[in-house]
Amino acid sequence: MAEITKEQWKSFCAENPEHSLLQDAEWGELKSSFGWEPAYVQAGTAGAMVLFRKLPAGLKIAYIPRGPFGKDFSPLWKEIHALCRKKHAIFLRVEPDFWQGTPESDALEYSMEGFIPSFATVQPPRTILISLDGSEEDWLTRMNQKTRYNIRLSQKKDLTVEESTDTAVFHDLMTATGSRDAFGIHSEAYYQKCLDCFREGKKGRIILVRYEGKPLSALMLFIEGKRGYYLYGASSNEERNRMPNHLAQWTAMKICKEAGCTEYDLWGIPDEEESVLEEQFQDRHDGLWPVYRFKRGFGGEVKRTMGSYDFVYSPLLYKAVKFADAERRKRAS
Repeated sequence: MAEITKEQWKSFCAENPEHSLLQDAEWGELKSSFGWEPAYVQAGTAGAMVLFRKLPAGLKIAYIPRGPFGKDFSPLWKEIHALCRKKHAIFLRVEPDFWQGTPESDALEYSMEGFIPSFATVQPPRTILISLDGSEEDWLTRMNQKTRYNIRLSQKKDLTVEESTDTAVFHDLMTATGSRDAFGIHSEAYYQKCLDCFREGKKGRIILVRYEGKPLSALMLFIEGKRGYYLYGASSNEERNRMPNHLAQWTAMKICKEAGCTEYDLWGIPDEEESVLEEQFQDRHDGLWPVYRFKRGFGGEVKRTMGSYDFVYSPLLYKAVKFADAERRKRAS
């Protein structure tokens, strides 16, 4: 079995800089503090970090976030399936990082014999990717007029920007945002662990915007290879006319550029075709639609990953998990 150590995995990742942030050993360390067990599997030129979560009766589910990566995946799947069976996984969920319809995604999909479309996704499959090519004026030119105006306005509104380690302030802002926009948030302990895991090498940081000392907006920025990631963001209900969220994003883009990134990933938007997004964004207020209204203005490209796939090891138990998930979603709706 081609399971390797965390240090060996870090070396493999360093040799493959195009991998996703969610395949970093640091992401595995973060998740290990919240109920997941990471394992690192390499076979030839391909590899994947697999996360396992315990269920009752010694059973588990397995998950590969934004992976695998590399080339020639068929030998890798053999090793991963052997590991999953050894650990008594009911099924394996895979959410690759390749963009839909590319040669890379076609090659990976060709190797995924026996996989079926998942009944749910963990990470949002669709995003907006901002190019950091050119000058800052080039970035502004690619934005829509309103976003460009708001960024310039935010720089005239007596706001201050800092890199912060204050996860208590960040969590307070997340709590206000979650209450306002009706979505769940992580605990302060989660954000603290997140910062602790990625602080080395400035791979993770908090960007905090204040007015007269009062926190107004914050985002948690991550950098891996040539891509910056906006995974978590929050704002207060006060002084919104000063456009602190725009200043936070603008600052993040500049930090990414300085770190050598060529693109900035705004992460989740509704999983709809771009024509549908543009037709409905002014009227929809559920799910990720409000954040799409904000993110679309930054001039990026709507992109979709391959989506989510499952490989089932125990069909009857898989059906039970699928049914339980459907019931949970009914109660939440």
